[in-house]
Amino acid sequence: MPKRVLTGMIVSDKTDKTIVVKVERKVKHPLYGKIIRRSKKYHAHDEKNEFAIGETVRIEETKPISKLKTWKVLDRVDTHKAPKHVEKIDIAETDAVDLEAAREPEAKTEA
Repeated sequence: MPKRVLTGMIVSDKTDKTIVVKVERKVKHPLYGKIIRRSKKYHAHDEKNEFAIGETVRIEETKPISKLKTWKVLDRVDTHKAPKHVEKIDIAETDAVDLEAAREPEAKTEA
């Protein structure tokens, strides 16, 4: 029997040699027909603790490793981490708008 392989995003890596992977799938609602997302979390074995939160990984079904772990990590698919450095914008360099002039109503001219 072939082993199942799933793709999901890591939501926790706090335990030693274990990661929690959230796998989402899209299903059609039986009555309304709208496409909805269903998700499930799997505990996967990470021998070297090399994966971090936010990465997308592929996991493969294995024999039970512990009470909750029956999956192992195959490889990294993609990383969705936020950039470590964010540029700061100096407000003085941007074009400032005169707020007082914008708040005052236009002068009505009587003709």
